[in-house]
Amino acid sequence: MIAAELIKRGAKYFSNETAVIYKDQKLTFNEVHRNSNRLANALFKLGLEKGDRISFLLANSIHSVEIDFAMLKSGLVRVPLNTRLSEEEQFHMITETDSKAILFTEEFSGRVASLRERLSGVSLFCQVDGDPNYDWIIPIYKETKTVTDEDPVIPLSEEDYATLQYTSGTTGRLKAAIHTQGSWAAMAANILATLTIERGDIMMHAAPLTHASGILVLPHWIRGAANAILPTFHPQEFLQAIEEIKPTTLNLVPTMIVMLLSHPDVEKYSFDSVRSLIYGASPMPREALKRGLELWGPKFIQYYGQTEAPLILTILPVEDHILALKNPDYYDRLLSCGRPIITTEVKIVNEQGDELPDGEIGEICVASSQAMSGYWKEEALTEETIKGKWIFTRDMGYIDQEGYVYLVERKSDMIISGGFNIYPREVEEVLYKHPAVLEAAIVGVADEKWVESVKAFVVLKEGYQVSEQEIIDHCKEQLASYKKPKYVEFIDSLPKSAVGKVVRRMLRKEELRR
Repeated sequence: MIAAELIKRGAKYFSNETAVIYKDQKLTFNEVHRNSNRLANALFKLGLEKGDRISFLLANSIHSVEIDFAMLKSGLVRVPLNTRLSEEEQFHMITETDSKAILFTEEFSGRVASLRERLSGVSLFCQVDGDPNYDWIIPIYKETKTVTDEDPVIPLSEEDYATLQYTSGTTGRLKAAIHTQGSWAAMAANILATLTIERGDIMMHAAPLTHASGILVLPHWIRGAANAILPTFHPQEFLQAIEEIKPTTLNLVPTMIVMLLSHPDVEKYSFDSVRSLIYGASPMPREALKRGLELWGPKFIQYYGQTEAPLILTILPVEDHILALKNPDYYDRLLSCGRPIITTEVKIVNEQGDELPDGEIGEICVASSQAMSGYWKEEALTEETIKGKWIFTRDMGYIDQEGYVYLVERKSDMIISGGFNIYPREVEEVLYKHPAVLEAAIVGVADEKWVESVKAFVVLKEGYQVSEQEIIDHCKEQLASYKKPKYVEFIDSLPKSAVGKVVRRMLRKEELRR
């Protein structure tokens, strides 16, 4: 099965029903289908061919779904660029993938103009909204009015490339995972087999659709559910949108959930329409999850996935969240990312690649139908990451006796102090228990005696004041002494990736500059 075929099925089955909602605009399944055909045909008319790469600098918009669908139907390969990255990093991604075109929204036209001065291989600069400020910019939706809305006549197979998805940048090395028509279809099938999606449901997106949230579009499309798109995430606007749109499904990263729960008016807004609140991408602070369950009820579903093998690999369903709240013996299960879904295998290995017994921490390895084919132009790294059917994730974790997977940390984030391994998440969980702490991140800093010591970066809740020593004492009460922070720095916000992950690498880099 290929992803392009699934798009056509959805359009055929639910033609005149609402498929996309953006602000006060709505598009039917048929309109999205036809618009995506026109876009694909317009790009072909401009000289692009199947297999060409197109870099994206796109904000969420009314066009988000049809742009992705146009790529899947045409065999053009999408290269989403993290809009928060520097120009230098984006230049690297465009040139490394040999992109022939850049597709962008108006707000990024200045960045594209600057990039254009350095790019020799890009021949097309296509703006999807607004009026272009430069004569070399092609207003692509004017071009779509000159072509047919019939399906592109392009032979496609499961092995054809669909996207080159760069990892989120938390480790510092920019590398692009190759996903095919087949792996994209497998993602949709696995989500459909795992989540309850019904005709008429509304999935509301606030995270960038060019990243993980966009993977949830196709499975909802296939079931006849609408995708409601917000331009970006702001807690107040998100809470208002829930009451106005009445979505049945939300997909949030933990940072977003913490921000919502910290909003002073959060209790005034109803979440009654929401049946499923899906979260993942980074570990969820248990105290925040407990507060969310108390306020919004048993709606939470946690998943685990990564760019190399996207969601969903494991799932912690609503039932496990309820059990953890009702029975103290299962409370620690809220730290788990669940058990592998039916099409996924998970094992834990040591440094030598030997499988470890239940309960021992090692590297998480996964085998799944939605795994990447490899890294773009990175043969050695591909061989290091893919061994047989297994993806070596570089995530550290363990599996308990009942098969639940616990994500501990990225290999690169682990702190080794005096020969002892310290996992930042364990310390952060304790920090989140302090009533004054809104957000926290732990990194290792150089120490002449212990090699590394623990440093905490803390964002305080509005109106709270607390001393460095109070934070250290709070941790000392609940952790082994070597795990407590030696230093605490209070900052206004934590650096985050486009998908809301805290980028500890940037905190470590800032430390090295001092």
